[in-house]
Amino acid sequence: MAMRQAIEAYELLDSARVTGQAVADLLRARVRAGVEVECLEGPRGHTDVIRVVIAGTDGRAGGGTAPTLGIIGQLGGIGARPHQQGLVSDADGAISAVACALKLLDMQAAGDALPGDVLMATHICPDAPVQARKPVPMMSSPVEIHDVLDRTVDPAMDAIISIDTTRGNRVLNRRGIAITPTVKEGYILRVSEDLLDVVEWVTGRPPVVLPITTQDITPYGNGIFHLNSLMQPCTVTAAPVVGLALTAEVPVPGSATGASQVVDIEQAVRFCVEAAKAFTAGRCRFYNEEEYGRLVALYGSLRQLQTLGMEAR
Repeated sequence: MAMRQAIEAYELLDSARVTGQAVADLLRARVRAGVEVECLEGPRGHTDVIRVVIAGTDGRAGGGTAPTLGIIGQLGGIGARPHQQGLVSDADGAISAVACALKLLDMQAAGDALPGDVLMATHICPDAPVQARKPVPMMSSPVEIHDVLDRTVDPAMDAIISIDTTRGNRVLNRRGIAITPTVKEGYILRVSEDLLDVVEWVTGRPPVVLPITTQDITPYGNGIFHLNSLMQPCTVTAAPVVGLALTAEVPVPGSATGASQVVDIEQAVRFCVEAAKAFTAGRCRFYNEEEYGRLVALYGSLRQLQTLGMEAR
């Protein structure tokens, strides 16, 4: 269970005065946590990017060879003050990512260190702007998303789980967690069978898969509709990326308060922890390397989808 860590992360972030440094202090109180905080200034305010290295027993941070998993809390902001008081729905990406780090560090303290490193990154902004959007308003960010991605997506990540609240749509009408197909360098690949197993084991229910489109895996800023920012890490990395969405049965604004479901956050944390156990031990594949190689051989590179397109050139 990760309920204690989910509640601990929620309560810490549910403050108009919370900073990345406060999150870092909480994590540093655990064992073997390498934590960095960087304040980013943008055209509409600032946010604190926080990065955590949870070293494995055979991870590269210690000179080992085990694979490294990245866990990224993707969001616009955890709050929309002064327009809203309290945590907004969009905060769940950050809450889940922080809770993942807490759980993994608590496991280390209890003698259950993972084989490989886990790199967690997210950002903390309690007063982000709100953006008008159909069918419901969504949260925006005080800084440019590419600046955040430059600091949250690490080249050392061999695979990435991107966590984001994904309630503001009519595409998926079920509450809980859902995963996306794997995305790698412009290709939307088939859903990882290994990760479907993890979803089933964690939830005890049939797995839910969030449909994504080519539009969703292109960078923000190209003037094209995106479901949300869930898949944006795939635009700046060669690593395979899987989105982990926290969903609802009805469209919920990203700026709505009182919308976070701690049971769903806890499931998201357990999914990430179980995926991290398997991936860093070499027992979980995010994609089939042979199939991907065949696709590239037949149809060429699709890396242009990681750019702003021909007009930008």
